[in-house]
This record gives sequence, structure tokens and C-alpha cells, in this order.
Amino acid sequence: MAQKLGIYIHIPFCRHKCDYCDFYSLAGAEEQTDRYQKALLAHIAETAPQARGWEVDTVYFGGGTPLLLGTKAVIQVLEFLKKRFKLSRDAEITVEANPESVDFPTLRALRRSGFNRLSLGMQSACDSELKAVGRIHDFAQVEAAVQAARKAKWKNISLDLIYGLPGQTRSSWEKTLDAAISLAPEHISGYGLKVEEGTPLAARVAGGEILPDDDAQADAYLAMVEKLAQAGYGQYEISNFAKEGFASRHNLKYWTLSPYLGFGPGAHSDFGDRRYAFLRDLEGYITAVESGGRLLSEENVIPRRERGSEYLMLRLRTTHGIEEWEYRREFFMDFDPIAALLADYERQGWAEQTERRWRLTPEGFLRSNVLIGQLLEAQERATLPGTLKYMSHKGT
Repeated sequence: MAQKLGIYIHIPFCRHKCDYCDFYSLAGAEEQTDRYQKALLAHIAETAPQARGWEVDTVYFGGGTPLLLGTKAVIQVLEFLKKRFKLSRDAEITVEANPESVDFPTLRALRRSGFNRLSLGMQSACDSELKAVGRIHDFAQVEAAVQAARKAKWKNISLDLIYGLPGQTRSSWEKTLDAAISLAPEHISGYGLKVEEGTPLAARVAGGEILPDDDAQADAYLAMVEKLAQAGYGQYEISNFAKEGFASRHNLKYWTLSPYLGFGPGAHSDFGDRRYAFLRDLEGYITAVESGGRLLSEENVIPRRERGSEYLMLRLRTTHGIEEWEYRREFFMDFDPIAALLADYERQGWAEQTERRWRLTPEGFLRSNVLIGQLLEAQERATLPGTLKYMSHKGT
């Protein structure tokens, strides 16, 4: 049976950079799209032989705004992937889009070409909040985009939301949640606004602008968890909720340490026990592909102990959580210090154990950075060699 692989395609073009965005994307660089597509295809062709024997079961086109590459160009990239890799018949193929960037003909063409999951950047149902962070769509365009997608036979739509926006209140956040639910997407993601260094939002905050504080963000998060659960959206990761059967298979690869290949400037890969990333530089990336130069900005071989740390850090972002013998079997490391901390978290209402698996509660997710940090410290302090401890627990 072929091993499964995910592919991420980064399209780094956008019409306008939002004030909070620190993803690698460029506004006003559309004159580079044709040259970029050629470089992207060449890079895919060069890499594909490394994945012989693998079956691609998820493909994700992200950005930026992928459709600024051009609808035909995006479809051509997908067709090229189908020729160079073995795609499974039921592969999840996602394209990100902003509401103002799609219409019915575009969505119909994408759907007919094989795309089957649409991720729309709704962010808020309040136009004033959208404007406050530099979004160039309004909520009416969100409604129109979802309607057009349904008409074009899309059966898997995800909406991205943000809480903690400038001027947002508990009431306006609940309005956004209600509006998103009313559009009946299969999947909803809700992220707390982060002030990233070097962004226009960071400059505004440094200049005295006040945003909803941590307590307000915590209240918004818990309200989201409760309201989405009542509407039938099961939480499967800190920020992600889905109707039954519609969890993002591609994003789950990141959280379960499954292999994936990324293409494009700033894209990351985790493949062959090696993690690497490409230059966050459009011109540098294109030139390196064209000339056979060095594309990588970083590269690391990941030892087993580090994988054990990643297992804790990433799996505890999910509601599936972690399991003692899974951890011991995969990483030959001592689980006892971790179990002791988790038991303490359970008493605090921050973790729970179900059928031998430990997971964080919504209150625990709010504190996940601190809690997971403590677990990693406990792991580091473990004194007995992991293999010997593992064997002793098996009675050998």
C-alpha cells in the first residue's frame, strides 16, 4: 500500500496586504506571475521523482491570493501535478480565495478541473472591522461567493474568521459567528488576532491603538467553541471546527507529523526525515530555479527525540490528543513525567483523559502555549534512558 503524501503550493501574490499579515506575499507583483508559474512547474518536475511510490492524497493551494496567478494558470498547475505525481482518486484538493477574488465562472472552472475544497477568508461579518485591518471585501461579497460556490457544485466550503479585531465587541463577534453559521459551510476556522512584528498593525499598536485584550480574546474563543458545537461543528483542533467528515485532511498532516512537500517561496516541507524551507524571496526563488542555484533557506534532519517533542506540541493542538503507549512505542521515551503533569492539568480543568488518550479542554487550549511548554520541560528533565524505561513498563 502506497504511503500518503500532502502537497502545498504557495502563490505569493495579493492585491493588498492586510495590516496584520506576516505571511510571505507581495502586493503589486502581478507582472511576475507568468515567470513564477514556469519556475513553479520546473521545481515540481525536478522534485517529483523523489516521491515515486508515494500517493498524494491532499493538495493545498495557499497564499497570498492563489487566483491572482490566473484561473487558467492555477488549473494548469493542478494538471501538471496530476501528471507528475500519483494523486489518489479521493484526494482533497483545496484552494484558498478571498471573497472578492471569485465568481461563478471561476468557481465552476476550478470545480470541474478537480478542486473540491474552497477556503474563503471571511474574517468578519462587520464591514467596519474588515476595513479596520485593511481587508478589501465586505460581508455581502462573502455571501455572494458562498452562493456562487454552491451553484458551481462545491460541497466542501471552509470559512476563516478572526476574533480580537480592532473595534470588535462580544456582540459583534457573536454576529460574525451567527452569520458564518447561517452560510452553512462544512468547516469553520477561528483565529485570535496576533500582532506580528513588522506589520502595519504592529506600528499602529506601537502608536497607541488599543485592541481587545487577552481576557476579551479568551471570552471570544470560548463563545466560539460553545456556539459552533451547538450548531453541529465538532472541534478537532485548537482553531478548527467541522461538520462530521469535513475536517481538513491537509492541515491534519501538519498536526500529526505526516509527510508533505511544499513548493514556492517561503514554503516548508517535511519529507524523508528532513525538514526544509525555501527562500522567502520571489525573485530569489525564481532565479534559483532557473539557474539551478540554492533554493533552501533552512534544512534540518530531525532526530527521534525532537520528533517526540513535536508529537507532544502538535498532537496536543488536536482534540485527538496523545496516548502513552503510542508515545513510548514511537519515540522510546519516558511518559511518566508527562502523565503526572497531565493529571494535574485534569484537576485544574485544563485536560481530560478519554479511552487512554489525553487531550486539552477548551480552557486548556487557551493556555496551550504555557502547558505544552511545561510538558516539554518535563520531557527534557526525564532522567532515565527512554528505552530502558519503556522496556521496564513492558515487564521485561
